[in-house]
Amino acid sequence: MKVLLIEDEPKLVQTLKKGLEEHQIEVDFAYDAVLGKRLTQSNEYSVIISDVILPGMNGYELLRQIRMDGNLTPVLFLTALGQTDDKVAGFDAGADDYLTKPFVFRELLVRIKALARRPVESYQHDLELRFADVRIDLRTKEFYRAGQKIALTPKEFALMEYFLRNPGRVISKTEISEKVWNIHFDTGTNVVEVYVNFLRKKIEKGFEKKLIHTQFKNGYILREE
Repeated sequence: MKVLLIEDEPKLVQTLKKGLEEHQIEVDFAYDAVLGKRLTQSNEYSVIISDVILPGMNGYELLRQIRMDGNLTPVLFLTALGQTDDKVAGFDAGADDYLTKPFVFRELLVRIKALARRPVESYQHDLELRFADVRIDLRTKEFYRAGQKIALTPKEFALMEYFLRNPGRVISKTEISEKVWNIHFDTGTNVVEVYVNFLRKKIEKGFEKKLIHTQFKNGYILREE
């Protein structure tokens, strides 16, 4: 396995490099966003680990540019910015996981291995999914309700896609965290609830029928009223 570490703290870079290499993980590193992006264009990695606050540009913008290049390598943000809004911004930029500093190295290692095992492209068997008056186009990442196009962020789209693949079934918050965000730990934040609320406001406002329903203490279910 080979990972790219984009971090501007030299001591942390050397510590992580040593720890990962002890677990047979090869490490390339960059102290700034510009070099980090260049390395993603010239090398293939199993996982990219990036800070958010970086010289050159912030990690969110860096990740947007990486995704615009068509690079789908799993990305984990490793940062001191741990508020829910920070995590939402990270996931919206295209991140696959988010770990705040200070952290336990063993947890970082497990997350890296989990991301490396995950298929880069999931759910590509169908070209579109439909439910009630909803349709999503998996090629263009476009969402429609009653023929009306509604703009969704990448994570909102991924969440809606998961609901559409599991209609009529109660889906727990834990399952959503694992399947949509690939998070297998309790992050201590309400990211799932925040995104469900974002999604509801966009796809249900102005429509008579509600689609995403809360099952108290159990999770959420996609069904027609």
